[in-house]
Amino acid sequence: MPGTITIGLDGSPESRTAAEWAAREARLRGLPLRIVHVWEPVPEPMAQAPLIGAETQQHWTERVPREAAEALRLRHPGVEVTTEQLSGHPGDVLADAAKDAELLVLGSRGLGGIGGFMVGSVGLSAVAHTERPVVLVRAGEQAADEHEADPAGSPSTATPFRPVVLGLDIDHPDDTLIAFAFRAAELRATSLHVVHGWFPPPYYAYGTPVNPPLHEALALGDRQALAEVLRPWRQKYPDVGIIEESRYSSPAVLLVEAARTASLVVVGRRIRRSPFGAHIGHVTHAVLHHSTAPVAVVPHG
Repeated sequence: MPGTITIGLDGSPESRTAAEWAAREARLRGLPLRIVHVWEPVPEPMAQAPLIGAETQQHWTERVPREAAEALRLRHPGVEVTTEQLSGHPGDVLADAAKDAELLVLGSRGLGGIGGFMVGSVGLSAVAHTERPVVLVRAGEQAADEHEADPAGSPSTATPFRPVVLGLDIDHPDDTLIAFAFRAAELRATSLHVVHGWFPPPYYAYGTPVNPPLHEALALGDRQALAEVLRPWRQKYPDVGIIEESRYSSPAVLLVEAARTASLVVVGRRIRRSPFGAHIGHVTHAVLHHSTAPVAVVPHG
């Protein structure tokens, strides 16, 4: 369905949390919400087992999206909610279902502590193969988590949104990725925190003694390059405040740190059409597993 927020729902707690996020995003964007429930056929001997016979399977596959849709309509009045049941391998089916969607939204399971979050094979497959933006939402995500704390320090949806964070490679900036992040910040009436992590080129890093003036010159050059990339976007989105951060550090580490106070983290994935298959990228992969905020992966050329 063109122009929808599409949510892949399997009945798990993490997918139900993602559905709530998707409904909020649909309201922000003024778009309908499409619930897609994928049934993966089981081998015939298992399908005939007494506990999971054909009638039980049909009842379950119909009940999950129907009840989810009813609950979302009650909690998010004004959002049009439709359901669709498809069959096949979930990763492939969801990637195909997202072709005409504005966004595909999926859930990820929280592991807690430094272990980060589990992005399962279905989520990774959908991220790697769809050419539309995919948002991963961790289990337990609440609407208030995306907002600043109230004056008493308590979570609240009545306060402004936290910043949107964008991970940007200034050597290969992509307009699709940048536009998505600015639009997300504009919709939330919040600022955009642009993060760029860098390391010295190999010919500086190897065999070169510590040289503070050289290091500062490299840092200044990267800050200026980042400012230059963002210059036209400042003019296009004058109401979006921009926080520029260019630091000598791992981009993944900087983005995971910034995610702690973000409403959304936006990262890119370069589309590769080759015999070697799809590619997510090590920075995006790390952010997907460790970000405490929802992560939008935007494919680009």
